[in-house]
Parts: sequence; C-alpha cells; structure tokens
Amino acid sequence: MIYLDNSATSFPKPKEVINAINQSFIKYGANPGRSGHSFSIKTAIKIAEIRQEICDFIGAESPENVIFTSGCTEALNLAILGSCQKGKHIICTSNEHNSVLRPLFELNSRGLIDVSVATSTQNDKIRINDIAKHINEKTYLICCNHISNVDGMEADIDAIGKLCFEKGILFLVDAAQSIGHKNINMFKQRIDLLAFSPHKGLYAPQGIGILAYSSKVKLMPIKFGGTGTESINVEQPKIAPECFESGTLATPNIIGMGAGLNFVIQNFTKINEKFEDLTTLLNYELSKIKNVKVYTHPDNANGILSFNIGDIPSNEVAEILDNKYGIMVRSGLHCAPLKHKDLNTLQQGTVRISMSYYTTYSEITKLIKAVKEISAKFYRK
Repeated sequence: MIYLDNSATSFPKPKEVINAINQSFIKYGANPGRSGHSFSIKTAIKIAEIRQEICDFIGAESPENVIFTSGCTEALNLAILGSCQKGKHIICTSNEHNSVLRPLFELNSRGLIDVSVATSTQNDKIRINDIAKHINEKTYLICCNHISNVDGMEADIDAIGKLCFEKGILFLVDAAQSIGHKNINMFKQRIDLLAFSPHKGLYAPQGIGILAYSSKVKLMPIKFGGTGTESINVEQPKIAPECFESGTLATPNIIGMGAGLNFVIQNFTKINEKFEDLTTLLNYELSKIKNVKVYTHPDNANGILSFNIGDIPSNEVAEILDNKYGIMVRSGLHCAPLKHKDLNTLQQGTVRISMSYYTTYSEITKLIKAVKEISAKFYRK
C-alpha cells in the first residue's frame, strides 16, 4: 500500500504517538477538571502541559488562549461565528475550505455580514494586493488559507498579517495544511486567530483541533454546557479556555497530539526538506507526461499536488491507482469549490497527491510510473 492522502489525515502515525495514546488509558484515564481526586488532577496537569507546549510552538499569547476543539472545522466555526460583528464585512480567499466558506456564507445569508472573495492574480500565491483591494471601512476580519488543500498554493501571511495589523483588522489563518512544516508564530506574523488540524501535520489522532486567539478578539462561545467550573451558574462561564470547551475533553487525542508535536519539533527541518524535494520531483516528472495537466505551481512545493490526465474523471483515475497499483490518493473537489472554480475543474475535479514525513522517493517514483501507464492506455496514438 502506498498512502498519499495525508492532507485528509496523516498515515502512518509515529510510534511515539501510538505509545502515548495507549499510555493515556493507563496513566491519564480520569476526566480532567471534573473531579477533585488525584487521578483527575494528574490528568488535568498533563493536559495543561500540552496546552503550554502548543502555545509555545505557535507563539500564542498565553495557554489560556489555546482552545481544544473536536477538529479544525469546529475551530474555524468558533473563530468566525464567535467573533461575528453584525453589519460588517469579511474578506476570504478562493482557496478556502468549506469549513471557512460555509460559516461565512451562512452569516451572509442571514444578512449579518457581507463577504468578499479574493483570488490570486498571479496564479502562484495569494499576495497582499489580492487582499488589499477588497478592504473597505466595514472590514473587520480577513480569513486566509495558509496552504491550499487542493494544489498547495501558499498565501503570503507575513505581508497580509502586517496589513491587518496596520489597518486594525483581525487576521484569521487556516493552517490545516501548513502546521508542522511551516514556521508559524502568531505574535511575529500578527495572527489574531489560528486554526489547525493536528491529525494532519502534527501526526496526532483524529478528533482533535486547535483554535488560538489573541486578546484583540472578543470571542464568544458557540456551544454551551458543562465545563467543570461555576457549576452553580446556569449561564456559560466567561473564563477561557473552559468557556469554549464545554463537554469532556478528548484526553487520549490531546495526549497523542502532544507526542506528535514533539515528534514534529525534533524532525521539523527534515519534514520541510522532504516535502520540498518530493513535490518538486513529482511536479517536474508529471509535467513531462503527455496529456497530464499539473495544477500546482512549481514554486509551491508544500507536499500537495493536483493533476488530471486528459479528460478522464479524477475519481476514475483515483480508482485505477487504488485498485491496480495500490496507491491511495484523493479525487474530486476536496471541499473547496471556489478553488476548483478558479482552476476550471468543477466538473472533473482533480487527483490530489499529499505527502507526509513517511513518504519515500520510491513511492513517488512508482506513482509517476503508474500515471505514465494510465495516460498511455487511455491516449494511445
């Protein structure tokens, strides 16, 4: 089996993550923050340590501003819905995932906000000028996908963050596809809201997400319930992070994430170098194959690449790669319809390759050979 669908979730997981999850059921099996006994306190302390580690890794203001969610989808919904300013304006990009687009356009359909969509004018990345021209006097939030889950297009979040800071606009970054192999520092890059999926680039288990936010954001909860604090009060507590974490935390997933984070910190340079080398190689070789169209710009060597073979439906190519070659990829629209509109692939979709630290040169070589054979079969002279 050759697994090349790491943008959906990374596989395999490091042995350190698997061991940490297994140990969590033995050493940290209590419900953190719900009881006063020593087992519960021990678990709560462990979670607090991991919260601090995440805070340090992303340059957040404080660990209390790091929120554990069920995934990046909930984190993005909390960021957008929880900071909504009625009657004002938000800018997003055409690279956004539906986890951003759907809450934005839900608010828009209710008449609560206006939305503008910025597109890349140079087809290589989202730049400051692509964003700036949409700003008006009512703009309070800019949502920016750091790396596209479709073709790996990168946004210049340094320049965009500086622009937001200068204009007093909040800056939300979706780092689902960049966390773990791109340097991200909320303070230095002027990021006010950062959401990401640890089960991808941090090699954590599924079922855990992160939203970190700055003190500039007036964030309101979007779900309500038990927090283990102020239980006498029928209203939601105001103190973070508990006020945003109603319900029992996914302790094994959090502990697995902590192990994944440490794995990434130890291998950060190697991961980034491997992504760059393998993506560059794949882009170069696929671009030489007759009838193959590569949608990923050569400058975006971020471990993600999309392509099509002639007019063959992308799902058909993916099925052949799976059934005949044992190569697992993603096809279709990747929950990013505006991106595919830009690429003119709404009908065909694309075949997406996404890599991890464990992807090998041999696997990429086998993929290239398979694509050559599929193209030759369908387009014989």
